[in-house]
Amino acid sequence: MADFKIAPSILSADFARLGEEVVNVINSGADIVHFDVMDNHYVPNLTIGPLVCEALRKHGIKADIDVHLMVKPVDRIIPDFAKAGATYITFHPEASEHIDRTIGLIKESGCKAGLVFNPATPLDVLEYTLPKLDMVLLMSVNPGFGGQKFIPYVLDKARKVRQMIKAGGYNCRLEIDGGVGPANIKEVAEAGVDTFVAGSAIFGAAKASDPNRYDTVLKAMRDELAKAKI
Repeated sequence: MADFKIAPSILSADFARLGEEVVNVINSGADIVHFDVMDNHYVPNLTIGPLVCEALRKHGIKADIDVHLMVKPVDRIIPDFAKAGATYITFHPEASEHIDRTIGLIKESGCKAGLVFNPATPLDVLEYTLPKLDMVLLMSVNPGFGGQKFIPYVLDKARKVRQMIKAGGYNCRLEIDGGVGPANIKEVAEAGVDTFVAGSAIFGAAKASDPNRYDTVLKAMRDELAKAKI
C-alpha cells in the first residue's frame, strides 16, 4: 500500500479548544496537522500565524505540521514559522518575486519546502523547481474559505505532477486540498495523490462532546484508500 497521509486542516477545528481538537484527531489516526495561513490580501480571509504553531508544539503536538502560506509577500513570515515548529512550509509561486530564493529560504530555515498551485494556475515552474521540492500541493478549490466543493479537473493536474515526480525519481509528496472526504478520496488517490488535506469532512464529523468522534471518518477514509488501484 502506498504511503498515504491524512492531514486534517485546523481551519475547520474548534479554535476555542484547538489543542484538544488536534490531540484528538491525531489520536484518531491522522498523520499531519495542516495549517491554512491567510492574510486577507493574497486571499480574502484572515486566519492564523506562527504563535498558533508554537502553541501547539508547546501543547505537546509531535506530528508533522504542514504550513500552507496564502500570504503575499511570503518571505518575511517563513523564518517565524520555522522557529515556531513547522515541518513543511508551502507557498504559491505568484506570492514570491523570486521562487527559487524562497525555496532556498525555507530549506535554510530547517523546513521542507513545497509549492502550491491554485486550480487554474499552470504547472510551468515545476520544470525548474521540482528537484528541490519536498511537496507539491494542488488546490482542488479556490483558496480563501473552507467547506467548498471539489473541482474535478484538478485530478488531471495530479496525474501530470505524479508523472513528473515519477519520471525524475524525486522524493516529493503530492498533496491535495479542498473538498476531499470519504466519498472521493479513492479517486483522488488513483490520480497519484499521496497526502490528503481534509477540513470540514473531518472536523465537522459527529458530536463535539465525543473525543473519539474522528475515529469513524478517518477509518472511512483509510478504508477507501485501501481500495485504491495504484
